[in-house]
Amino acid sequence: MIPPAHRRPPTAASRKKRSSKPARGQHTPHATTQDQRIQQPRKKKKQQRWWHGWSDEIAANTPLLPEPAELIDPPPPPTTCTRAAPCADLRPTAREPEREGKRERQWPTVRSLETPRDRKAMETGRHRSQSLGSAGLAFHALLCSSLLLNAVFFAHHLLRSSPTATPERLGDGLSWALQAAREAEAVAAADCSGHGNVFLDGVTGEDGRPRCECNRCFSGPDCSVRTPNCTADADSGNPLFLEPYWRRHAAASAVVFSGWHRLSYITTGGRFHSVELDRHIRLLHRAVGNAVVDDKYLVFGAGSMQLINALVYALSPDGNADSPPASVVATVPYYPKYKSQTDMFDGREYRWDGTTATWSNNGSRNSTKGFIEFVTSPNNPDTALRKPVLAGSSAIIDHAYYWPHLTHIPAPADEDVMLFTASKLSGHAGSRFGWALIRDEKVAKRALSYVEQSIMGASRDTQLRMLKILKVILANLHGKEDIFAFGYDVMRSRWRRLNAVVSRSTRISLQKIPPQYCTYFNRIKEPSPAYAWVKCEWEEDVDCYETLLAAGIISRSGTLSEAEARYTRMSLLKAQDDFDVLLERITEFVDAEEHGRAPGGSSSM
Repeated sequence: MIPPAHRRPPTAASRKKRSSKPARGQHTPHATTQDQRIQQPRKKKKQQRWWHGWSDEIAANTPLLPEPAELIDPPPPPTTCTRAAPCADLRPTAREPEREGKRERQWPTVRSLETPRDRKAMETGRHRSQSLGSAGLAFHALLCSSLLLNAVFFAHHLLRSSPTATPERLGDGLSWALQAAREAEAVAAADCSGHGNVFLDGVTGEDGRPRCECNRCFSGPDCSVRTPNCTADADSGNPLFLEPYWRRHAAASAVVFSGWHRLSYITTGGRFHSVELDRHIRLLHRAVGNAVVDDKYLVFGAGSMQLINALVYALSPDGNADSPPASVVATVPYYPKYKSQTDMFDGREYRWDGTTATWSNNGSRNSTKGFIEFVTSPNNPDTALRKPVLAGSSAIIDHAYYWPHLTHIPAPADEDVMLFTASKLSGHAGSRFGWALIRDEKVAKRALSYVEQSIMGASRDTQLRMLKILKVILANLHGKEDIFAFGYDVMRSRWRRLNAVVSRSTRISLQKIPPQYCTYFNRIKEPSPAYAWVKCEWEEDVDCYETLLAAGIISRSGTLSEAEARYTRMSLLKAQDDFDVLLERITEFVDAEEHGRAPGGSSSM
């Protein structure tokens, strides 16, 4: 379709009128290039163009289209061969721009068979088509690039300014764990003046946040208020002395797991216990050198407390009328839970039968075959290393404290039934995890059956946490961050300070513990006991527990372990605040003895 006259592009004839005409007889070469045509002077005149939307720059530098008729019906090529016109199409094509130039240089005087007007129209149309095509392609490329860059910049800005567009991430790719990590960090960073802690499951205040839980003898919103004349609590064996160690290893020991972690009753291979945790427990015993594990079965429990009765059940005869119940015994002083648990469960397969002293003097070796003897080594409460007393009995050796930070390790333990707990190893008493090493397969199966029937195996969440804890311990053995070196330094220091004060007293005394060689540290090790076994020496102090209570010290009476009332146990395992208050009360007790004892030995306390 030809545009209307008022919008039609100027014709070749009109352009000739505006341009300067050559002299008569002068020939204009048909090989004039595009640059030469652009540089030809033309009269500046505003022209109304019908192609709106194109830039003025492209339109100004682009030759105008020829008449449509001139493009529709071009002159035919020469059909005869002459000297002036060889047998070839002398018209250059758009496909061969380089050859066009070569022909121009090779035959500059050859005249086309076409008229000059036709030649110029063809040349102008061809170059204009090429220019418009190149310019259009470049313009579209620039436009597309601009749109693409704008889209990228807009998306980048939107994603940065709108956190809800995608899941927020922390570090190397964290998303769903981010909220849990923030909550744990916020709780750990809470300030309780160094005399308390904030826990994720703690009691919340009016603001909905957990509040400080203060150590004994401290109070206030931030635990900064010291309670005057506070009573020292040295009863519990709560192993809080290791809390500073785990604060120093907060990142390495942290555990974050999904809400769908181990939903099933069973774990790998249809078991109730973690295969990896089993492997790491064995690695730890080999590395520390405190137990032989290669020929033992491993049974997990909810702390050593559950395993106490599980092992009694496993070692007892089958409950039938022909088999008498097993006699469960221990040597004084013993851990009171041995007796209380046996009495409470009151199984027909076993019964509590007193202390080993009653049966060791019997003289009949066969009379102790049906006995189950509890042996704690190091002992709780007096911290002495013990061995079974009754020959021929089945022994359960409780090695809860047989770790290098609480005693020396003379050699790996290799008894038939051994009991361990995480509470005294790493301080994680609240996780409630213990394990037994059992040589006999039948005994191990019965113990495992007891645990499965009662709780269907130890908590899977607890097992995961303990796996992480053991990995940290193993990674730092014999290094600067060795947990046993740290724990040993703390407990040795406490024993030294307590012993220095009590040594000035004639009223109370502590157990004697000589330095001994430890295979783990490969040197002589000073005492670092978990408990102080205190004896009241004065004749009038018949109940040592009451004597210390009057001095503001809560202890654990020796009568609970069937020892004399003149003995009582003081725990050294608790937090530093607890030990500091204990040392204050003991110092006041000894000072009062030196300055306030009346003649005749009467007590001023």
